[in-house]
Amino acid sequence: MIAFVRGQVAALGLTSVVVEVGGIGLELQCAPDTIAGLRHGEAVTLPTSLVVREDSLTLFGFAEEDERQLFELVQTASGVGPKLAQAMLAVLRPDVLRRAVATEDVRTLTTVPGIGQKGAQRIILELKDRIGAPTGGAQAASSVAAGAPVAAEWEGQVHAGLVGLGWSAKEADKAVAAVAPEAGLTTVPDVAALLRSALRTLSRS
Repeated sequence: MIAFVRGQVAALGLTSVVVEVGGIGLELQCAPDTIAGLRHGEAVTLPTSLVVREDSLTLFGFAEEDERQLFELVQTASGVGPKLAQAMLAVLRPDVLRRAVATEDVRTLTTVPGIGQKGAQRIILELKDRIGAPTGGAQAASSVAAGAPVAAEWEGQVHAGLVGLGWSAKEADKAVAAVAPEAGLTTVPDVAALLRSALRTLSRS
């Protein structure tokens, strides 16, 4: 088990970050809002979860420890693998996810690509007594430096996030165009908020 990674950001991709630790570059799969808070060359500490498969070792990185714990917990539900668990945390903040399960809010859970009504009901049944109450904690951890992408970057990050969550490139293009006016309201686009808005747009279509 690799509980966290501490080092310098060596490279940033659309769905992953490379952190240099002792001369070794470790690639972490991260949600778009986690990547948006990182800057090349900065020192970071990211909670991580190692997923072991017969043909691969995949390290997932998170902005905060609470996200890591939820990532591992939701995978104990039938039919939820690491990709779907990451999608759940990319779409829903930890407390929103907890509240949706606790209140049996199927509609909120089905906004996550890959979760239908039956899947949401199964997740609620299996996790309701174990997921805990909302903590009221902040979304971003102090270990991740504050910051946001320039206007030209948010489009690529939101688009990549949507494709990574299972939408087609064409659908992602339309969603990005739909939330562009929202991005224009601020000088510092919030990728996480824009991604959630884009997902709501796709869910309505």
